[in-house]
Amino acid sequence: MTLDPDNTRKLALAVIETEARAVADLADRIDATFLAACEHILACRGRVVVTGMGKSGHIGGKLAATFASTGTPAFFVHPGEASHGDLGMITRDDVAIALSHSGETDEILTILPLIRRLGVPLIALTGNPGSRLATEATVHLDISVEREACPLGLAPTSSTTATLAMGDALAVAVLDARGFTADDFARSHPGGRLGRRLLIHVGDIMRTGDAIPRIHAGALLRDALLEVSRKGLGMVVICNDDGAIEGVFTDGDLRRTLDRGLDLHRLTVGEVMTRNGCTARPDWLAAEALQIMESRRINALPVIDDERQRLVGAINMHDLLRAGVA
Repeated sequence: MTLDPDNTRKLALAVIETEARAVADLADRIDATFLAACEHILACRGRVVVTGMGKSGHIGGKLAATFASTGTPAFFVHPGEASHGDLGMITRDDVAIALSHSGETDEILTILPLIRRLGVPLIALTGNPGSRLATEATVHLDISVEREACPLGLAPTSSTTATLAMGDALAVAVLDARGFTADDFARSHPGGRLGRRLLIHVGDIMRTGDAIPRIHAGALLRDALLEVSRKGLGMVVICNDDGAIEGVFTDGDLRRTLDRGLDLHRLTVGEVMTRNGCTARPDWLAAEALQIMESRRINALPVIDDERQRLVGAINMHDLLRAGVA
Protein backbone atom coordinates (compact mmCIF):
# COMPACT_ATOMS: atom_id res chain seq x y z
CA MET A 1 0.00 0.00 0.00
CA THR A 2 1.51 3.30 -1.11
CA LEU A 3 0.40 6.88 -0.72
CA ASP A 4 -0.11 8.98 -3.84
CA PRO A 5 0.78 12.53 -2.65
CA ASP A 6 -1.05 14.33 -5.46
CA ASN A 7 -4.22 12.30 -5.12
CA THR A 8 -4.14 12.57 -1.33
CA ARG A 9 -3.78 16.34 -1.48
CA LYS A 10 -6.59 16.59 -4.04
CA LEU A 11 -8.91 14.45 -1.92
CA ALA A 12 -8.15 16.37 1.27
CA LEU A 13 -8.92 19.69 -0.45
CA ALA A 14 -12.17 18.24 -1.80
CA VAL A 15 -13.22 17.24 1.72
CA ILE A 16 -12.53 20.71 3.08
CA GLU A 17 -14.35 22.39 0.20
CA THR A 18 -17.37 20.09 0.51
CA GLU A 19 -17.68 20.57 4.26
CA ALA A 20 -17.14 24.34 3.97
CA ARG A 21 -19.97 24.50 1.43
CA ALA A 22 -22.21 22.51 3.75
CA VAL A 23 -21.61 24.98 6.57
CA ALA A 24 -22.07 27.99 4.28
CA ASP A 25 -25.45 26.63 3.19
CA LEU A 26 -26.67 26.88 6.80
CA ALA A 27 -26.63 30.68 6.63
CA ASP A 28 -30.03 30.79 4.90
CA ARG A 29 -31.51 28.68 7.71
CA ILE A 30 -30.81 31.16 10.48
CA ASP A 31 -34.40 32.32 10.45
CA ALA A 32 -37.47 32.55 12.67
CA THR A 33 -37.23 28.83 13.43
CA PHE A 34 -33.68 29.25 14.70
CA LEU A 35 -34.80 32.18 16.86
CA ALA A 36 -37.61 30.04 18.28
CA ALA A 37 -35.07 27.39 19.29
CA CYS A 38 -32.99 30.05 21.04
CA GLU A 39 -36.09 31.32 22.88
CA HIS A 40 -36.86 27.84 24.22
CA ILE A 41 -33.29 27.44 25.48
CA LEU A 42 -33.29 30.88 27.11
CA ALA A 43 -36.62 30.17 28.80
CA CYS A 44 -35.41 26.83 30.16
CA ARG A 45 -35.58 26.73 33.96
CA GLY A 46 -33.81 23.39 34.15
CA ARG A 47 -31.11 22.01 31.88
CA VAL A 48 -30.60 21.42 28.20
CA VAL A 49 -30.55 17.67 27.58
CA VAL A 50 -28.78 16.68 24.36
CA THR A 51 -29.17 13.24 22.80
CA GLY A 52 -27.91 11.57 19.65
CA MET A 53 -26.77 8.17 18.40
CA GLY A 54 -23.45 7.23 16.81
CA LYS A 55 -21.54 10.12 15.26
CA SER A 56 -24.43 12.45 16.10
CA GLY A 57 -23.97 11.38 19.70
CA HIS A 58 -20.33 12.47 19.64
CA ILE A 59 -21.40 15.84 18.26
CA GLY A 60 -24.11 15.97 20.94
CA GLY A 61 -21.60 15.43 23.71
CA LYS A 62 -19.51 18.31 22.43
CA LEU A 63 -22.60 20.53 22.08
CA ALA A 64 -23.70 19.80 25.66
CA ALA A 65 -20.20 20.67 26.89
CA THR A 66 -20.25 23.94 24.93
CA PHE A 67 -23.60 24.94 26.42
CA ALA A 68 -22.45 24.05 29.92
CA SER A 69 -19.26 26.09 29.64
CA THR A 70 -21.06 29.15 28.30
CA GLY A 71 -23.73 29.66 30.92
CA THR A 72 -26.43 27.14 29.94
CA PRO A 73 -26.53 24.07 32.23
CA ALA A 74 -26.54 21.04 29.94
CA PHE A 75 -25.63 17.37 29.75
CA PHE A 76 -25.66 14.54 27.21
CA VAL A 77 -27.90 11.47 27.49
CA HIS A 78 -27.31 8.42 25.30
CA PRO A 79 -30.68 7.54 23.71
CA GLY A 80 -30.10 3.82 24.17
CA GLU A 81 -29.47 4.26 27.89
CA ALA A 82 -32.39 6.70 28.14
CA SER A 83 -34.89 3.95 27.36
CA HIS A 84 -33.35 1.82 30.12
CA GLY A 85 -33.61 4.25 32.99
CA ASP A 86 -31.59 7.35 32.13
CA LEU A 87 -34.70 9.12 30.89
CA GLY A 88 -35.36 9.76 34.57
CA MET A 89 -32.64 12.41 34.34
CA ILE A 90 -34.99 14.61 32.29
CA THR A 91 -37.44 16.82 34.18
CA ARG A 92 -40.38 18.99 33.14
CA ASP A 93 -38.20 22.11 33.46
CA ASP A 94 -35.71 20.92 30.84
CA VAL A 95 -35.34 21.39 27.10
CA ALA A 96 -34.32 18.47 24.89
CA ILE A 97 -32.15 18.70 21.78
CA ALA A 98 -32.12 15.59 19.56
CA LEU A 99 -29.57 15.08 16.79
CA SER A 100 -30.22 12.66 13.93
CA HIS A 101 -29.27 13.21 10.31
CA SER A 102 -31.90 10.79 9.08
CA GLY A 103 -34.48 11.87 11.64
CA GLU A 104 -35.47 8.20 11.93
CA THR A 105 -32.99 6.90 14.52
CA ASP A 106 -34.83 4.09 16.34
CA GLU A 107 -33.33 4.77 19.76
CA ILE A 108 -34.45 8.40 19.64
CA LEU A 109 -37.92 7.60 18.27
CA THR A 110 -38.41 5.15 21.13
CA ILE A 111 -38.10 7.89 23.75
CA LEU A 112 -40.09 10.54 21.83
CA PRO A 113 -43.46 9.65 23.47
CA LEU A 114 -41.90 9.91 26.93
CA ILE A 115 -40.38 13.33 26.16
CA ARG A 116 -43.74 14.53 24.84
CA ARG A 117 -45.52 13.20 27.94
CA LEU A 118 -43.24 15.33 30.12
CA GLY A 119 -44.18 18.37 28.06
CA VAL A 120 -40.52 19.13 27.43
CA PRO A 121 -39.80 21.34 24.38
CA LEU A 122 -37.94 19.28 21.79
CA ILE A 123 -35.50 20.90 19.36
CA ALA A 124 -34.56 18.51 16.55
CA LEU A 125 -31.57 18.90 14.25
CA THR A 126 -32.04 16.62 11.25
CA GLY A 127 -31.22 16.46 7.57
CA ASN A 128 -34.74 15.28 6.71
CA PRO A 129 -37.57 17.79 7.32
CA GLY A 130 -40.14 15.08 6.52
CA SER A 131 -38.83 12.62 9.09
CA ARG A 132 -40.78 11.57 12.15
CA LEU A 133 -38.33 13.30 14.50
CA ALA A 134 -38.59 16.54 12.52
CA THR A 135 -42.38 16.55 12.36
CA GLU A 136 -42.89 15.69 16.03
CA ALA A 137 -40.36 18.22 17.34
CA THR A 138 -41.39 21.53 18.86
CA VAL A 139 -38.77 23.18 16.64
CA HIS A 140 -36.95 21.61 13.71
CA LEU A 141 -33.62 22.94 12.45
CA ASP A 142 -32.64 21.74 8.99
CA ILE A 143 -29.00 20.59 8.83
CA SER A 144 -29.28 18.76 5.49
CA VAL A 145 -26.23 18.72 3.22
CA GLU A 146 -25.83 18.35 -0.51
CA ARG A 147 -23.52 15.38 -0.07
CA GLU A 148 -21.11 13.83 2.38
CA ALA A 149 -17.43 14.60 1.97
CA CYS A 150 -16.64 10.90 2.13
CA PRO A 151 -15.92 9.73 -1.46
CA LEU A 152 -18.08 6.69 -0.80
CA GLY A 153 -20.94 8.90 0.36
CA LEU A 154 -21.26 6.76 3.48
CA ALA A 155 -19.26 8.10 6.43
CA PRO A 156 -20.91 11.03 8.24
CA THR A 157 -18.63 13.96 7.40
CA SER A 158 -20.38 17.00 5.95
CA SER A 159 -23.51 16.17 7.94
CA THR A 160 -21.71 16.02 11.28
CA THR A 161 -19.82 19.22 10.49
CA ALA A 162 -23.10 20.97 9.67
CA THR A 163 -24.67 19.67 12.88
CA LEU A 164 -21.71 20.90 14.90
CA ALA A 165 -21.85 24.34 13.27
CA MET A 166 -25.59 24.73 13.85
CA GLY A 167 -25.18 23.62 17.46
CA ASP A 168 -22.38 26.12 17.99
CA ALA A 169 -24.57 28.83 16.45
CA LEU A 170 -27.26 28.04 19.01
CA ALA A 171 -24.82 28.08 21.90
CA VAL A 172 -23.18 31.36 20.89
CA ALA A 173 -26.51 33.08 20.20
CA VAL A 174 -27.77 32.07 23.64
CA LEU A 175 -24.45 33.04 25.24
CA ASP A 176 -24.80 36.55 23.85
CA ALA A 177 -28.46 36.85 24.85
CA ARG A 178 -27.56 35.89 28.43
CA GLY A 179 -24.91 38.61 28.61
CA PHE A 180 -22.30 35.93 29.30
CA THR A 181 -18.88 37.55 29.80
CA ALA A 182 -15.23 36.55 29.65
CA ASP A 183 -15.20 36.57 33.47
CA ASP A 184 -18.15 34.16 33.50
CA PHE A 185 -16.26 31.89 31.11
CA ALA A 186 -13.16 32.00 33.29
CA ARG A 187 -15.16 30.94 36.36
CA SER A 188 -16.16 27.74 34.60
CA HIS A 189 -12.57 27.14 33.42
CA PRO A 190 -10.46 27.84 36.54
CA GLY A 191 -7.98 25.09 35.78
CA GLY A 192 -7.06 26.25 32.28
CA ARG A 193 -4.59 28.89 31.23
CA LEU A 194 -7.39 31.09 29.92
CA GLY A 195 -9.13 30.90 33.29
CA ARG A 196 -5.96 31.91 35.10
CA ARG A 197 -5.43 34.85 32.76
CA LEU A 198 -8.98 36.06 33.38
CA LEU A 199 -9.20 35.41 37.11
CA ILE A 200 -5.80 36.08 38.67
CA HIS A 201 -5.17 39.68 39.70
CA VAL A 202 -1.87 41.36 40.46
CA GLY A 203 -2.83 41.54 44.13
CA ASP A 204 -3.15 37.74 44.25
CA ILE A 205 0.48 37.07 43.38
CA MET A 206 2.45 40.25 44.12
CA ARG A 207 5.19 40.30 46.73
CA THR A 208 4.43 42.34 49.83
CA GLY A 209 6.00 43.48 53.08
CA ASP A 210 9.69 42.75 53.52
CA ALA A 211 9.79 40.95 50.17
CA ILE A 212 9.47 44.30 48.35
CA PRO A 213 12.84 45.81 47.35
CA ARG A 214 12.73 49.42 48.54
CA ILE A 215 15.11 52.16 49.62
CA HIS A 216 15.30 55.95 50.13
CA ALA A 217 16.58 58.27 47.40
CA GLY A 218 19.45 59.43 49.59
CA ALA A 219 20.86 55.93 50.00
CA LEU A 220 24.18 55.15 48.35
CA LEU A 221 23.98 53.28 45.07
CA ARG A 222 25.94 50.37 46.54
CA ASP A 223 23.26 49.91 49.21
CA ALA A 224 20.59 49.97 46.52
CA LEU A 225 22.48 47.25 44.64
CA LEU A 226 22.61 45.12 47.77
CA GLU A 227 18.82 45.49 48.11
CA VAL A 228 18.37 44.44 44.47
CA SER A 229 20.49 41.38 45.12
CA ARG A 230 18.74 40.45 48.40
CA LYS A 231 15.19 40.66 47.03
CA GLY A 232 15.91 39.08 43.64
CA LEU A 233 13.46 41.08 41.50
CA GLY A 234 16.04 42.82 39.35
CA MET A 235 15.00 46.24 40.65
CA VAL A 236 14.67 48.40 43.74
CA VAL A 237 11.87 50.92 44.31
CA ILE A 238 12.81 54.34 45.67
CA CYS A 239 10.21 55.72 48.12
CA ASN A 240 9.86 58.83 50.28
CA ASP A 241 9.05 58.78 53.99
CA ASP A 242 5.32 58.41 53.24
CA GLY A 243 5.88 55.34 51.12
CA ALA A 244 5.11 57.09 47.82
CA ILE A 245 7.18 56.07 44.82
CA GLU A 246 9.82 58.49 43.58
CA GLY A 247 11.46 56.18 41.06
CA VAL A 248 12.96 52.76 40.36
CA PHE A 249 16.47 51.49 39.78
CA THR A 250 16.86 48.41 37.61
CA ASP A 251 19.56 46.28 36.04
CA GLY A 252 19.16 48.44 32.95
CA ASP A 253 19.79 51.61 34.98
CA LEU A 254 22.98 50.05 36.33
CA ARG A 255 24.25 49.36 32.81
CA ARG A 256 23.50 52.93 31.78
CA THR A 257 25.27 54.25 34.87
CA LEU A 258 28.36 52.19 34.09
CA ASP A 259 28.36 53.48 30.51
CA ARG A 260 28.51 57.06 31.85
CA GLY A 261 31.68 56.30 33.82
CA LEU A 262 30.30 57.66 37.11
CA ASP A 263 31.83 56.95 40.52
CA LEU A 264 29.62 54.17 41.92
CA HIS A 265 30.99 54.61 45.43
CA ARG A 266 29.82 58.23 45.78
CA LEU A 267 26.52 58.16 43.88
CA THR A 268 23.17 58.08 45.62
CA VAL A 269 20.46 55.97 44.00
CA GLY A 270 18.29 59.07 43.65
CA GLU A 271 20.82 60.56 41.19
CA VAL A 272 20.53 57.69 38.71
CA MET A 273 17.06 56.26 39.28
CA THR A 274 14.36 56.25 36.61
CA ARG A 275 11.48 58.59 37.42
CA ASN A 276 7.90 58.11 36.23
CA GLY A 277 8.43 54.44 35.44
CA CYS A 278 5.70 51.90 34.75
CA THR A 279 3.62 50.66 37.67
CA ALA A 280 0.77 48.24 38.23
CA ARG A 281 -2.22 48.21 40.57
CA PRO A 282 -3.44 45.33 42.76
CA ASP A 283 -6.85 45.16 41.08
CA TRP A 284 -5.39 44.76 37.59
CA LEU A 285 -5.53 41.37 35.93
CA ALA A 286 -2.11 39.77 36.09
CA ALA A 287 -2.35 39.46 32.29
CA GLU A 288 -2.41 43.28 32.07
CA ALA A 289 0.85 43.48 33.99
CA LEU A 290 2.30 40.86 31.65
CA GLN A 291 1.28 42.90 28.63
CA ILE A 292 3.07 45.98 30.00
CA MET A 293 6.22 44.02 30.77
CA GLU A 294 6.30 42.50 27.31
CA SER A 295 5.57 45.75 25.46
CA ARG A 296 8.12 47.77 27.49
CA ARG A 297 10.65 44.92 27.64
CA ILE A 298 10.95 45.05 31.41
CA ASN A 299 10.95 42.22 33.92
CA ALA A 300 9.39 43.73 37.05
CA LEU A 301 6.83 46.31 38.15
CA PRO A 302 6.16 48.15 41.41
CA VAL A 303 2.53 47.89 42.53
CA ILE A 304 0.90 51.04 43.92
CA ASP A 305 -2.44 51.93 45.43
CA ASP A 306 -4.88 54.15 43.55
CA GLU A 307 -5.03 57.22 45.78
CA ARG A 308 -1.67 58.08 47.32
CA GLN A 309 0.65 56.34 44.85
CA ARG A 310 2.07 54.39 47.78
CA LEU A 311 4.09 51.25 47.19
CA VAL A 312 2.06 48.20 48.22
CA GLY A 313 3.78 45.40 46.32
CA ALA A 314 6.06 44.27 43.52
CA ILE A 315 5.75 41.68 40.78
CA ASN A 316 8.12 40.24 38.21
CA MET A 317 8.00 37.90 35.25
CA HIS A 318 8.87 34.86 37.36
CA ASP A 319 5.81 35.50 39.55
CA LEU A 320 3.62 35.52 36.43
CA LEU A 321 5.23 32.32 35.16
CA ARG A 322 4.68 30.53 38.48
CA ALA A 323 1.03 31.61 38.45
CA GLY A 324 0.61 30.19 34.94
CA VAL A 325 -0.27 33.56 33.45
CA ALA A 326 2.79 34.04 31.26
